[in-house]
Amino acid sequence: MKIEIKAEPRKLQGTGASRRLRREDKVPGIVYGGGKDATPIELDHKDLFFKLKLEAFHASILDMEVAGEKAQVLLRDYQMHPFRQRVLHADFQRVAADKKIHMRVPLHFINADVAPGVKVAGGLVQHVMNDIEISCLPKDLPEFIEVDLKDLQAGHSLHMSALPMPAGVEAIVPKGEDPTVATVVIPRVMTADEEAAEAAATAAPSAAEVPTTAQKAKDEAAPAPAKGGGKDEKKK
Repeated sequence: MKIEIKAEPRKLQGTGASRRLRREDKVPGIVYGGGKDATPIELDHKDLFFKLKLEAFHASILDMEVAGEKAQVLLRDYQMHPFRQRVLHADFQRVAADKKIHMRVPLHFINADVAPGVKVAGGLVQHVMNDIEISCLPKDLPEFIEVDLKDLQAGHSLHMSALPMPAGVEAIVPKGEDPTVATVVIPRVMTADEEAAEAAATAAPSAAEVPTTAQKAKDEAAPAPAKGGGKDEKKK
């Protein structure tokens, strides 16, 4: 999927300048790497905001044009406003065709509904990981890694070593480790005694806690406490 993004050089820098840009629906940013100096840029907020909603935008080589000059870049970071739908800043990294890149790419799970642990045993698939870190040349960067669960049994797990990597792509895993990607668990069924105990715990208050009609009548008939009283009343 080819994604293009346009930017303009950002001449003014600093907090005040960034605020003015945001008021004009622009996003301050920077593009760096590739053997060149870091270049401050500004981007159209609406265009960037909707591109950030695309999964591929976060794990693809992007074609960026800055003042007529084109470069291939990766989105490396971005900041959002704490509670407003507003992009505050974006960082992009230039890539070289002959140098490997490190990138986190999403996992796409398929065939969960036909996995024996689900279809036969009535288990539930738990996704332990939703993305993984890989290393590859820019031309080999996949938008996602497909994870096929068709053979996953109940109580079993799928590990990183079992994932088929596309050509030229290598998963980055700590030495000696084989992380779990997904597993099938069987939901625990409550016994009759446990269900009864839970029902009792959520039942209405006991009769001792609920005032009876006779008790209510007695409380209403009781004389109201005298005002004042004490030593001052006796003196009178």
